[in-house]
Amino acid sequence: MNVYDKAYELAKAMRESQEVADLKTARQAVEADSDAKRMLDDFRDRQNGLQQKMMSGEEPSESDIETMNKLYEVLSLNPVISGLFEAERRFSIVFDDVNKIISDALKNVYE
Repeated sequence: MNVYDKAYELAKAMRESQEVADLKTARQAVEADSDAKRMLDDFRDRQNGLQQKMMSGEEPSESDIETMNKLYEVLSLNPVISGLFEAERRFSIVFDDVNKIISDALKNVYE
């Protein structure tokens, strides 16, 4: 058994999964809706700005966090964006589960 071959098989299986198909469809729906795309792009830009602050050791203010939470709530009211958020959530679960399976299988190597 070649580990790299199995990794490519796993990548292919993930690419062909329903979660990835749903994610692609949801992303295309956002791209097709100019208002939704603009709102989501603004949200992602703000989100990236906060993450950069945090990575540089700066804590986001409560105001920043509250603003982001409110923006998320507003965006979630848009059915197109909400569909994307849900598709991202479902894909993230699969991705995290796969990572956990691999990590758990290798846990004894580090103990």
